Amino acid sequence: MEMLPEWGLATMPHPGESESGDWYVVKPFRDGVLVAVVDGLGHGHDAAIATRLATATLEQYAYEPPEHLFLRCNDVLRPTRGAAISMASFDRQRRTMTWLGVGNVSGTLVRADPANDARIDHLIFRGGVVGSNLPQLRPAVMAVAPGDILVFATDGVRLDFTECLSPDNGPPQPLADQILQDYANCTDDALVLVFPCYNAMELPDSSDQQSA
Repeated sequence: MEMLPEWGLATMPHPGESESGDWYVVKPFRDGVLVAVVDGLGHGHDAAIATRLATATLEQYAYEPPEHLFLRCNDVLRPTRGAAISMASFDRQRRTMTWLGVGNVSGTLVRADPANDARIDHLIFRGGVVGSNLPQLRPAVMAVAPGDILVFATDGVRLDFTECLSPDNGPPQPLADQILQDYANCTDDALVLVFPCYNAMELPDSSDQQSA
């Protein structure tokens, strides 16, 4: 069986809670892969309900453009407290990443090419709540190259974690563990997802994949 390329995940619930309201999606589809992080508002059981609904929707329709996925999640989450969501949809043929965020799940793209002046690009996420207050959706398209790294982090992680990022950080799992250990603020659920971008060009297709 072909193994999936590696990514890194580190997560912990709010102190005193038994389950986290933060979760992720890495879902291959024909000619691409969707990478997303969902943060149900608040923490605990009610936050986890919203997150499970959103991640199930993203996995089912991963092949659709990000703006369509946000509209689907907005409808599904209306009976819940809602969520913050950031996502990146990779196009294998074009070697691009289309990313979009609503709420405060941070997204950071670390570029490996030393000739690139913008070594770190930040996702410009828009204020709002998926499920009740969806803003105007304006996805951005970025070229990706070997060695580039995508990092998503929920608001249980301090934003200054980007100070430790570089293309030389090594394997994604130790990096995710380090960020969570050093930068978790212990005021909310916390999740860090580290995804080497070129994995999107190598992930095997799902058996149930579809094409947009």
